[in-house]
Amino acid sequence: MATERYGVWMTPRRLMAVSIAVALLTIALKTAAWWVTGSVGLLSDAMESFVNLAAATFGLLMVTVATRPADEDHPFGYHKAEYFSSGFEGVLIIGAAVAIVWATLPRFWAPQPLVQVGWGLALAVFSSALNGVLAWVMLRVSRRHRSIALEADARHLLTDVWTSVGVVVGLVLVDFTGWLWLDPLVAIGVALNIVLEGVRLLRRSSQGLLDAAAEPEVQGQIEAVLARFAVRRGEHHVVLFDHVRTRKAGQRRFVSLHMHLPPSWTLGRADALREEVEQALLAVVPGLRASIQMLPDGVEPISTELDEAAAQDAVD
Repeated sequence: MATERYGVWMTPRRLMAVSIAVALLTIALKTAAWWVTGSVGLLSDAMESFVNLAAATFGLLMVTVATRPADEDHPFGYHKAEYFSSGFEGVLIIGAAVAIVWATLPRFWAPQPLVQVGWGLALAVFSSALNGVLAWVMLRVSRRHRSIALEADARHLLTDVWTSVGVVVGLVLVDFTGWLWLDPLVAIGVALNIVLEGVRLLRRSSQGLLDAAAEPEVQGQIEAVLARFAVRRGEHHVVLFDHVRTRKAGQRRFVSLHMHLPPSWTLGRADALREEVEQALLAVVPGLRASIQMLPDGVEPISTELDEAAAQDAVD
């Protein structure tokens, strides 16, 4: 019962709302840490938290849009809206990196001493702990709901945690060695680190908008189900599945395929098998949208033949 309540409460929309609240709190903590120390490393950390806030706000909007039911203008639903969130977050991250570098470079030729480092470290560590716990929860829920918007926000928060770890280490080294140039160097390292995460999110978003195939594990589950229903007699198939194509759109997974049957079968018998196959696919891939075209053995639709001819022309 406790697990069930946990699953009901931990939805992508609610966690995005929590992420907004945590982002506001960490902005206050990290800005205070920068204010009391004067560290540009902590300033860069605080600037990334503003990105967290903007990304979580936009992510909440896109997750809300993605839950809309299909309508006349969008017959396949709004599931791809989450990819816009991931792409937007990637752009924000790269923009934050540019801003960090811009704010940091003057410190190389005009270094400034740090003050009250202990307070700054305490505030940075506490805010990082908040982000770390939230990111861990969000990653778990994102896998359950297959939410790329939630996963993108979680991975950005994890990047923020490692960023803060680097900043803290840099502050400790500056305090012990007196090498003030380490502070802006750490800030530049923060910028380079989050650029990598931004590029990764942009790539992931573009792949989703281009109708990428479902994950290999999902494809394997589909193939295993179809293999159970494929029937062979001697060297001939009585039931054959081919042209299996998958795609993912946000939290949804889709599969289209051809099911070849003996011409002697009645339509009722063929439809009963189609329904059985569809139920079996749904059992292993919850929420899967399956489109199964029934065809007599040895027959292919004209559209398939045209697609294959076009693919061959492209290769040639």
